[in-house]
Amino acid sequence: MSDIAALFTWVNIRFLLQGLGMTLLISALAILCSVVLGAVISVMRTSNSRVLRGVATVYIEIFKNTPLLLWIMFTFFVAQLPPIGAAVLAFTLFTSASVAEIVRGGLASVPFGQYEAAKSQGFSTVQTYLLIILPQALRNMVPALLSQFVTTIKDTSYLWGAMALQELMGRGMILMNSYNSTVQIFAIFGIMALIYFVVCFTLSQIVRAYQRRLKEARTA
Repeated sequence: MSDIAALFTWVNIRFLLQGLGMTLLISALAILCSVVLGAVISVMRTSNSRVLRGVATVYIEIFKNTPLLLWIMFTFFVAQLPPIGAAVLAFTLFTSASVAEIVRGGLASVPFGQYEAAKSQGFSTVQTYLLIILPQALRNMVPALLSQFVTTIKDTSYLWGAMALQELMGRGMILMNSYNSTVQIFAIFGIMALIYFVVCFTLSQIVRAYQRRLKEARTA
């Protein structure tokens, strides 16, 4: 027990929390960028232009059928971007394919009459999407986007092995290397697992609560 108690110093706790901060920062930036890019790809996917639809379809299929680790290594080793920039870009490219499908589902949930009403009022296509359609669709997309955020948080654990970026997993591995006791090493694993669980479980509960609220609003 004394070996495990020795782990709980302010220095170690702060070290891991800084790693968690990096994990959340990269995940949040990636999701925000993915929403913007995914919205563009989704609009292209539903466009009347066959070329735009084709480009969007190819983009989505490429990133849905290739591993995330491949794009992490591409942005870091091939594009030679700084670690944080490479991580955010890799996650943005990879996640935007899934977000595009989420956005497409959200757009499909908006009644077609909204499009016609906007057109009759003289709104352009861009104005229609930005001012009328997307705000309504976003309400239906929030649960799926939060679930995607949870997935991204867990997937950032690839970054330490791929580019030695000190997010939560990386900080935990560094901390493990500073201890020789097997008990302490397993305890650090347990602490990391607990942190991931608390963060992801909390977000998952928020998703469930929002979905219940949305369902109640629809049936009211």
